[in-house]
Amino acid sequence: MHTVRVTAKTILAEDVVAIELTGAGLPSWAPGAHVDVEVRPGLVRQYSLCGDPGARDRWRIAVLREESGRGGSLHLHDTVTEGMTLNVGEPRNNFPLKPSPEYVFVAGGIGITPLLPMLRAADAAGARWRLYYGGRRRSRMAFLDELAGYGDRVHVLPEDEQGLLPLREIFAAGTAPVYCCGPEPLLAAAERVCPPDRLRVERFHARDQTGPTTGFVVSVSGRTIDVGPGESLLDALDAAGIPMPSSCREGTCGSCETAVLAGEVDHRDSVLSEQERADGRTMMVCVSRARSGRLVLDL
Repeated sequence: MHTVRVTAKTILAEDVVAIELTGAGLPSWAPGAHVDVEVRPGLVRQYSLCGDPGARDRWRIAVLREESGRGGSLHLHDTVTEGMTLNVGEPRNNFPLKPSPEYVFVAGGIGITPLLPMLRAADAAGARWRLYYGGRRRSRMAFLDELAGYGDRVHVLPEDEQGLLPLREIFAAGTAPVYCCGPEPLLAAAERVCPPDRLRVERFHARDQTGPTTGFVVSVSGRTIDVGPGESLLDALDAAGIPMPSSCREGTCGSCETAVLAGEVDHRDSVLSEQERADGRTMMVCVSRARSGRLVLDL
């Protein structure tokens, strides 16, 4: 973990604040990355980095206040102030921007955060791009002043003024890759209407991946470990003295991704693409299970 100081806290929109974190020699990161923030001892949450990747001494995150959440956003909004220190982890990137001559970006609400560095990178590379940014109402949509500098490439479409984002129309024009982030209804709708080979999504919350919770066996370094019907693979490994890196414990952060040598995985994460799931080479041990009854992991 790295210790950083809160050097700025700015209201961006209704229920959204930007927090600038400053520290010496912070790790490098690329557009699409997120980072663990220890909001308070024992409470870790993930936030997208939305500042300048070239600034090695400061990071920026934006936090949506969620009254019905688990307390992380409320603590950052109500308790954390300028001058306080926080612990942060290494940047991880499950949503990397891949080179392309053209892009389509789609954001819903706070989902604009991982896309901001992507816009800058696409612009610097000379790529053609357009952004469609939706939200419940304009007053809740962050970074509008910053986005205004991009001119007519940015389409701001508040729901109370324009209705829901016209996804079919957005995706119908061209074949450019689509980078989409926002609430689950937006991502689910995008997955229904956009060809999967074009679509990349980032989820802030786990999608519903319920299913049977029968027990199974996992082989690790010559050891055989039983995973009970109501037990996660992550907990079974930990109980067996094989601690794994983990953070969200709900299949969204990617910190517990583990290589699979044999067996069929019942994927229940919100990180891997459909092709990566089909390949079955890795799994998130916090939520995913065995479909075949036995797995062999590379640990």
